[in-house]
Amino acid sequence: MTTPALVAFDLDDTLALSKSPISPRIAELLRALLHRVEVAIISGGNEAQFRTQVIAQLGETDAARLGRLHLLPTCGTRYLRHDGTSFAPLYSHDLTDDEKTRALTALREEADRLGLWETEPWGEILEDRGSQITFSALGQKAPGDAKHAWDPTGAKRLTLRDAVAARVPDLEVRAGGSTSIDITRAGIDKAYGMTQLAEFTGIPLSSMLFYGDRLDEGGNDYPVLALGVPSVAVDGWEDTADKLDELLKAL
Repeated sequence: MTTPALVAFDLDDTLALSKSPISPRIAELLRALLHRVEVAIISGGNEAQFRTQVIAQLGETDAARLGRLHLLPTCGTRYLRHDGTSFAPLYSHDLTDDEKTRALTALREEADRLGLWETEPWGEILEDRGSQITFSALGQKAPGDAKHAWDPTGAKRLTLRDAVAARVPDLEVRAGGSTSIDITRAGIDKAYGMTQLAEFTGIPLSSMLFYGDRLDEGGNDYPVLALGVPSVAVDGWEDTADKLDELLKAL
């Protein structure tokens, strides 16, 4: 492909370990990218996670570079840009109280019915992220090894997703990370977020490049690939870093 004008990333298990800060190596690579192209991060994580995992790790990055960074938490239901002083929202598609209640109830009841409700989780299982309701089967603070072992084939998440989707047909229900189910307003997923990037930046999707660890059909990065955005599959943040070393040589 031609040299991308914008490079986009998933966050957990692509730029960092799940819910962990990006490494100094990734931070340096992002700063180098921001010197050359627009950079976007789109993930199911909430805004607070973006601020602790990414923004806080970029150190004394100047405002000009930060102005090229596009942050899309909660699967693109929010969009943050740097205004010269701090990151501020361009939009936020928050769920209504009724939508949140129905989503939370469906997740709790269907997980219990299917035997997927953990009685001793690591932290909260259900989280209201404003524009997204998230179910984390083992809890929000579960260690990575336990999360990856919980549903290696994805069958548990897909079964729960289908059961919950039948209860809230007016909302978007997706299998998220290794243990999660995400619920947003209908039609809003990572493909929506990438389309918004194209609209706000004027950069066509064909001139973007996306890195993600779940580009397989049914994975939460797959909508980006299906949209036609040139994409690179990665296996963890170290693999991403190695591939960025190669990309930077071509930019």
